[in-house]
Amino acid sequence: MIQLINMPLVDNVLDEYENSEELRKVCNKYGCHGIEAIWGGEKCSFNIEKTLIKGWHLAFFCDWLDFWDKNEIKLLHKFKNKGTWELFYGGKDRNALIKMLSDDLDRASQAGAEYVVFHVSDVSIEEGYTYKWLHTDEEVIDKSAELINILLDNKKYKFKFLMENLHWAGLDFTRPEITKRLLQKVHYKNKGIMLDVGHLMCTNLELKDEKQAIEYIHKMLDEHDILCRYIKGIHLHQSLSGEYVKENISIVPDLPEDYFKKFSVGYKHILNIDTHQPITNIGIKSVIDRINPDYLVHELAASDRKEKERVLQIQTDTLKQGGNFSV
Repeated sequence: MIQLINMPLVDNVLDEYENSEELRKVCNKYGCHGIEAIWGGEKCSFNIEKTLIKGWHLAFFCDWLDFWDKNEIKLLHKFKNKGTWELFYGGKDRNALIKMLSDDLDRASQAGAEYVVFHVSDVSIEEGYTYKWLHTDEEVIDKSAELINILLDNKKYKFKFLMENLHWAGLDFTRPEITKRLLQKVHYKNKGIMLDVGHLMCTNLELKDEKQAIEYIHKMLDEHDILCRYIKGIHLHQSLSGEYVKENISIVPDLPEDYFKKFSVGYKHILNIDTHQPITNIGIKSVIDRINPDYLVHELAASDRKEKERVLQIQTDTLKQGGNFSV
């Protein structure tokens, strides 16, 4: 099993490290073999060694189905005018999404990534408050598969294509029939699932502590049965935010008219739900041992390097407790 650290390819983050070798030493300090990279949207001047990049998290839009389908009525409701949504998505139609993701897949391939991660989800800013989804799981799965097949059919990429669960409409790993539907519709042979255990926790608002969360994860694994063999990686963190959601659900605050300002407010709200905190209950090892993933990514929120290492220390210490944890 390869352990990794999530890392954006952004200068103001990477510049906290003297060079690529120092970043490698930090990875090694916490028992990690490298990073799961995510493109920062612009050229990064930090000279990172390709051997450090084992995984690649693809760029994504949280809210994309209505743009994909060119549903101008819904887009006007969200963005107020066509110019705003074309600026936001970087183009006039679905070809903008295809190009963005195709370019990112090529970057991942050129970097030598062993796998890429793709979000299978759709949520608007307002849905993040109401929890009343505009699209069904089936719609999100079918449109995601359509996009994935456009991106990957007849391509000769070598990496694994891992699809990640979130806690919105789409793949949330609570309905085995939905997971199966996705796996059946995606043509790419080297496909699998990146199970984000923190996102899975967010699907159950009644979880009070990590012990309950671990039991819930096992329950979802039980229900998925043989489909679990497709889980090739784990995003490891915890998000126990049920009380926050219940206090704020259905309450859409007065949001700014300007879409980009509204997006900023909504994003802060999402960070209160999807907190990406370190796991401290050693029972999580039973989940990892059960799945036996190829990749384990410490996907933890941090404002700077010092905080990153603090939370990494907490989570990696959790895995070391009790011994017999193979890396």
